[in-house]
Amino acid sequence: MQQDGYIYTVKESGNLQLGQKGSLFEGGTTAITGKRIVAIQVIDDCTFSVLTPHTDFSAGSFIGTTNQSGDSVSGVSFPGGITIFGVWDGFTLSGGKVVAYLG
Repeated sequence: MQQDGYIYTVKESGNLQLGQKGSLFEGGTTAITGKRIVAIQVIDDCTFSVLTPHTDFSAGSFIGTTNQSGDSVSGVSFPGGITIFGVWDGFTLSGGKVVAYLG
């Protein structure tokens, strides 16, 4: 795995994917920005008004509301109990509760 020009070892990569850099809970509509988010666990059904994918990677695209290669997820309801994997720089909920894992 490569982030910002640095190639991580297999162990470091696994730790990043497990949120070893921490996590945060969001249950309101506060904009979360300036974070490297590697997974979003939906606690209560949620919708995003903003989901900003990380764009520094040449390896792929991730769902979101800007710079995505698919449809926007703005207004899409994600059911509680699922986890969305990818890399995002931030998000804003329009409803629901999530735990965002940092990596």
